[in-house]
Amino acid sequence: MSYIEKLYDLKGKVAVIIGGTGELCSHMALGLAQAGVEVVLAGRNEDKAMDRMDMIEAAGGSGYFVATDLMEKGSLYALLDIVIERSGQIDILINGAGVNTAKPLFEIPTEDFQTILDINLTSTFQACQVFGQYFIEKNIPASIINLGSVAGLTPISCSIAYSASKAALHNLTKNLAREWADQDIRVNTLIPGFFPSEENQTALNESRILEILRQTPMSRFGDPDELIGATLLLASSKAGSFITGSEFLVDGGYNTMSI
Repeated sequence: MSYIEKLYDLKGKVAVIIGGTGELCSHMALGLAQAGVEVVLAGRNEDKAMDRMDMIEAAGGSGYFVATDLMEKGSLYALLDIVIERSGQIDILINGAGVNTAKPLFEIPTEDFQTILDINLTSTFQACQVFGQYFIEKNIPASIINLGSVAGLTPISCSIAYSASKAALHNLTKNLAREWADQDIRVNTLIPGFFPSEENQTALNESRILEILRQTPMSRFGDPDELIGATLLLASSKAGSFITGSEFLVDGGYNTMSI
């Protein structure tokens, strides 16, 4: 085994990916699977999950789907039990569920604002409680990766609820990193820039695209596969051993711009 292979050795690890059927998380799952990780996709959309699993298996990876209601804590406990029974362990947790609404403040009903907070923030809070308790009780050195957003660092237009939820998620991540550092549980925020996906196509009209490209020094959108390197780094207990509480940007330089 080469030095690089030892540094990023993830073979035999098990990763639970909540929101794993989404565009970005499915590519993160693919990267982990190709590195020898057994990946468990957790979510509601079984048809989409099967498509994602076909992609993973075609690349030589392994894993399975567990239908999960991320807003129900009982469902998260059931997910934990199923994975332990089937795989025997869990080493990596990725919280990647997220929704948005492209509306200005006065057009957002309170119930829609609350739904965005629940899915983007509360679901991650609950998953960290459920799986964090397992990691601590079993004395497992683990990696938790929460999917953040550049909107959580600098608010973007027509994404008020989304920006607020992601800013809170970044703060939650830092708090957990501090609280669990002495338990050898690393908690980091992986922050993508702009990546075209099924979820954001309706919001990316021509003028919006031009604004994003002007704000991104690399003058292009990201490719979902470009999240894989950062995912492997943060997941690795060797390469990422001293990384916790970080806001790890993969944004083509978007966050460096001020005007």
